[in-house]
Amino acid sequence: MSRVPDPAEQADAETLLRAVARGDETAFTRLYELVAPRVYGLARRVLRDPAQAEEVAQEVLVEVWRTASRFDPARGSATAWVFTITHRRAVDRVRSEQAALDRIRRLTPEAAQTPADEVEDQATARLRRQQVRRCLTTLTDLQREAITLAYYGGYTYQQVAQLLDAGLPSVKSRMRDGLIRLRDCLGVEVSA
Repeated sequence: MSRVPDPAEQADAETLLRAVARGDETAFTRLYELVAPRVYGLARRVLRDPAQAEEVAQEVLVEVWRTASRFDPARGSATAWVFTITHRRAVDRVRSEQAALDRIRRLTPEAAQTPADEVEDQATARLRRQQVRRCLTTLTDLQREAITLAYYGGYTYQQVAQLLDAGLPSVKSRMRDGLIRLRDCLGVEVSA
């Protein structure tokens, strides 16, 4: 919610700004104390980055010091003049940052924009699938069937036993032995 301008504060800001225009450093200190928090707040709302908002606030207050003589009370209040400068500077900073990003995107080759991790992940996954298929061929038919039904088909030990018309202990034993052979074939290390 925006603050309603206090007429006394505006009159004080105008008096201070006129004194600043004459080079009065004490008046600038008082004007700074009066408007700096709101200058920063406005810059922060536009920029959303505290560090950049601090920079813009500093630039604005330096500009106020240097250009105070340009203030025209016929065109608005002193605080409105300061906040207009603040808003323009903040918007210019946003535009400048966006232009820099656009330039970088334009100058960066599309190949460089392709995430290398994605390509690497796809290649690695393809190689793993090929290695698993190769290692599955080293298993006995019964081991391969049991493991394929359980891991690729999603069946439980009990369901695999029913599908293969075999006893549950026999299916568990086949799968355990087959998984050990797969582990050895794939070169997977087991931590203790």
